[in-house]
Amino acid sequence: MCGIVGYIGTQAATDILLAGLEKLEYRGYDSAGIATVWEGEVNCVRAKGKLHNLRSKLEQIETPAQIGIGHTRWATHGKPEEYNAHPHMDNAMRVAVVQNGIIENYRELREELKAKGHVFRSETDTEVIPHLIAELLKNFSPSSPSSPLLEAIRQAVNHLQGAFALAVVCADYPDELIVVRQQAPLVIGFGQGEFFCASDTPAIVAYTRAVLPLENGEIARLTPLGVEIYNFAGDRLKKQPRLLNLNPTMVEKQGFKHFMLKEIHEQPGVVRASLEAYFNNVEENVRSPINLGLPEDLYTDLEQIHIVACGTSWHAALIGKYLIEQLAGISTQVHYASEYRYAPSPLTSNTLIIGVTQSGETADTLAALAMEKERRQRKEAKYEARFLGITNRPESSLGHLVPHIISTLAGIEIGVAATKTFTAQLMAFYALALDLAAHHQTVDKETLDKIINGLRQIPKDIESTLESQERLSEQLAHEFAETQDFIFVGRGINFPIALEGALKLKEISYIHAEGYPAGEMKHGPIALLDAKVPVVAIAVPGSVYEKVISNAQEAKARDSRLIGVTPVNDGEAAEIFNDLLPVSDVEELLSPLLTVVPLQLLAYHIAARRGLDVDQPRNLAKSVTVE
Repeated sequence: MCGIVGYIGTQAATDILLAGLEKLEYRGYDSAGIATVWEGEVNCVRAKGKLHNLRSKLEQIETPAQIGIGHTRWATHGKPEEYNAHPHMDNAMRVAVVQNGIIENYRELREELKAKGHVFRSETDTEVIPHLIAELLKNFSPSSPSSPLLEAIRQAVNHLQGAFALAVVCADYPDELIVVRQQAPLVIGFGQGEFFCASDTPAIVAYTRAVLPLENGEIARLTPLGVEIYNFAGDRLKKQPRLLNLNPTMVEKQGFKHFMLKEIHEQPGVVRASLEAYFNNVEENVRSPINLGLPEDLYTDLEQIHIVACGTSWHAALIGKYLIEQLAGISTQVHYASEYRYAPSPLTSNTLIIGVTQSGETADTLAALAMEKERRQRKEAKYEARFLGITNRPESSLGHLVPHIISTLAGIEIGVAATKTFTAQLMAFYALALDLAAHHQTVDKETLDKIINGLRQIPKDIESTLESQERLSEQLAHEFAETQDFIFVGRGINFPIALEGALKLKEISYIHAEGYPAGEMKHGPIALLDAKVPVVAIAVPGSVYEKVISNAQEAKARDSRLIGVTPVNDGEAAEIFNDLLPVSDVEELLSPLLTVVPLQLLAYHIAARRGLDVDQPRNLAKSVTVE
């Protein structure tokens, strides 16, 4: 959620830190700050609101400092005010710290430090960290041959409970930048005579592609001479950086007004990349025409599947459940990760646990998976579970937590509201469901080939939808800019698309919207309907088409304006709906890959028409890395 950037090298740190923070704006924030070390002092500048406020302040302070840390804060403890912004410092103004995460025992530490004379100026949990480091530094001599700063921070983090990533600088050690990871992401970048740190790679990809993600319980010391990695016990570790398969243009708008619109238009390419990865280069004489690189024993005697996810990933998982149950015949349950942590399902044997998270860093999803691993390890062998992750960032914490990963191939997504990563997750679930079906022989080869051939047509179908819907959605947005409530309905495999359409509208336009199974309208929600509440119905030919049409007519009878996501040239739909958002006519099983697109565009254009910050909606963060 919060963004961290750090730099030590030969260039002016402030410019690099600001540029890095700009690349992390998508994570969501309400204040920002930078601390640099120059001429024996820490210069700390903070500002409430957007980065241009911080930039304005920094323009009045010129410093050639070559070391510093920066932060964008998403408020957890304390209001989004300047005095709560990071970096935080000790009373002597010698130690500066930025943090992502939550320190669970900060109240106890604060009271202990107050008793020793420390005075606190903020409401945050983070502020205890520089005070604690300063207190521990009293035990060391600055002339010590080893690094007193490193040792004081190592001792400090062993007092902290919770999830955190830290970057620390100190006026008394102007050639050291110390970074720490514990349950919150942090990556180190390697340049020519310079080093970087960040909570996500877009912040540093303009400067280097050589990176080293820290793992939990690791501390790194960055100096002009190099990088040293230690564990929390103080043991030196040997690690090698790797090269990112990224370039700076991947995180640019490329002519689009917003990142979200660019990413909506990238979905045909995402599907093509998924088809190439999952459905090509399959060896002959194998059981399945899908290539996920998963071991055979992951599927053997499989009886149940449990999926844990949050937000948009949860909606993708609901479609995954439908596909797996209908194609592979395996009982599948989808759980909110935040709920599963505290009310897990009873243990069952021969069970596959799947965690779905775009970033691979979603706190609740990671915690749910870790809890499930631990409780199954305490039981007898028959309850041993198999674990699988679906993520857009295979190098993330999820990749370290579970043994098997399906990498979704969406590329970096900057817009907070997920669009192309949702489609990428759907493609992963199509591949997984078809692979399971092939291994369990629940679907014959002719049907498998038909579905796969249908998937191969989807990129062109999405392109046609984008071409026809862009102007139509923009025109509709003019009429709904002042609307206060929306209802989205769908049935079967498109019910989760109704949920996703409602979520997109809520996230970026701040309009109240709800998604329902169309058949549930009569069981309460129909009371909401009148001429002021439009209803968006997803009605595609298939097993529930006539049912959805009937439910839509019930809404029309209550004076609601009806918007239909329906196939092109559907005569019946044209008579019933006030407005149409047509998509290509495809098999019902494949339709979610198309029906979601006009709903994304509608939400985007309504938000843009309302003059809102589409890419960085209020109160939201791209990666929810705290509970």
